[in-house]
Amino acid sequence: MEDMAKYNETDNSTINLISNGTDITGDIKSTGDIRIDGSLTGNLNTKGKVVIGQTGRVNGEIICKNSEISGTIEGRVIVNQLLNLKASSKILGDIVTSKLSIEPGAIFSGTCKMSENNNNGGASAIKEKELEKAGK
Repeated sequence: MEDMAKYNETDNSTINLISNGTDITGDIKSTGDIRIDGSLTGNLNTKGKVVIGQTGRVNGEIICKNSEISGTIEGRVIVNQLLNLKASSKILGDIVTSKLSIEPGAIFSGTCKMSENNNNGGASAIKEKELEKAGK
């Protein structure tokens, strides 16, 4: 029984790679880390870290724990802890995060909302609060 419990636990050592030349259309939900060097048209929701390489492109919403962006995102980015925008990154959309790092050269067009408490129920709680505000 103990082995079964370990099997069902979240394994954050898992890294999913979408390589350059791979195009995915659809939503992705994961518990592990994800690196995108190809393109994703759809939403990405993970409990791990999201890395978008220089050739990576996402058209959709990203919800994750931490993120490092070198590529292009068109859509909303919701990060529980740290969002790191590298010099080659281009974000066209809104950002919700606890901590933000932006290198000179990064392009960001949209709004940015920062929450002081990164243990406030996670990214989905942040998203729910944002949706409530938008509805009022």
